[in-house]
Amino acid sequence: MSSISADHSSATAPAATTNRIIQPAWVRIVHWINAVAMILMIMSGWQIYNASPLFSFTFSRSITLGGWLGGALMWHFAAMWLLMVNGLVYLTLGLVTGRFRKKLLPITVDGVVGDTKAALTGKLSHADLSTYNYVQKLLYAGIIVVGILIVLSGLAIWKPVQLQWLTAVFGGYEAARYVHFFCMAAIVGFTVIHVVLALLVPKSLRAMIIGR
Repeated sequence: MSSISADHSSATAPAATTNRIIQPAWVRIVHWINAVAMILMIMSGWQIYNASPLFSFTFSRSITLGGWLGGALMWHFAAMWLLMVNGLVYLTLGLVTGRFRKKLLPITVDGVVGDTKAALTGKLSHADLSTYNYVQKLLYAGIIVVGILIVLSGLAIWKPVQLQWLTAVFGGYEAARYVHFFCMAAIVGFTVIHVVLALLVPKSLRAMIIGR
């Protein structure tokens, strides 16, 4: 009888794990909306940057959006509202449901160092997708802060007279442009790492599509 129970348990355990909801519907919806909004903002932002570069390089027209400054601005502002509304929904639900507290806290130096070493040596486990490791916690918490900064610095650049107090917080119009640029670079870097990890651990991508 015990062997039958054991066999039954081992047979049903994978099914139970497979059917468990890892990513709730609202997380998946805001994730993909955010992905579209960020792609539009980054590509149009590169076209805007090309009109008045901060550094000695410009972005290839093949990876920009808008065709010219006016067109890029229209795409950028449209995507900005989508990003802001979607971001507010994400922040509100993340706080109200307790997801941020459960998923992102605590973050410790020892934990980050330990998981970083494990990741670099290929020993970091991805068996339980419902729990973030310390590196993931740090990256996800950090990108939320970067997302808030890029929106605020963008508003400071967009309305430097009407929102002069906000522009002043960033140290002026030109300083706000640099903050905006480096936040964009951080988001692009995060996106690249995010996509690479999703390809290395395809079940995490599946969970973000079907939830299980």
